[in-house]
Amino acid sequence: MKCPYCGDVNDRVIDSREGQGGDVIRRRRECLACHRRFTSYERIEEAPAMVVKKDGRRELFDRRKLMDGLLKSCSKRPVSPRALEDLVDEISVMVAEAPDREMSTEAIGRRVMDGLRELDKVAYVRFASVYRRFEDVEEFLDELRSLVGPGAAKKREGR
Repeated sequence: MKCPYCGDVNDRVIDSREGQGGDVIRRRRECLACHRRFTSYERIEEAPAMVVKKDGRRELFDRRKLMDGLLKSCSKRPVSPRALEDLVDEISVMVAEAPDREMSTEAIGRRVMDGLRELDKVAYVRFASVYRRFEDVEEFLDELRSLVGPGAAKKREGR
């Protein structure tokens, strides 16, 4: 392993630990030349998971891209980063276990929306407005009505 500080290739492993449910090994290393410490991660190399876009193009599945979208939807909302990470993990596994290791953006988007609906309804509406590309206000209102349900307005009035 090449030292990120001095470039020397001689180091020693100080500590090794499992991470991410045993899928990753984290190693603390010390460079024998400059004596600085750094961390490396070891993962099993697998066939890449792919996402099939609406126009038929295929892209590599990108956890960070999914997390970025979730973070935007949950901005200034009481949703824990751990809950978002769990949702991203679940979707990553879903894509990785799909036949041919690929999944459509529609299937991924539906699962994201199901997860956000459980976590935070405002985040769900934010995500849905981008994902479903509402053409007019009426489509947006229809989605809100389906979210709150028929008895929600009566429940609020009876408080």
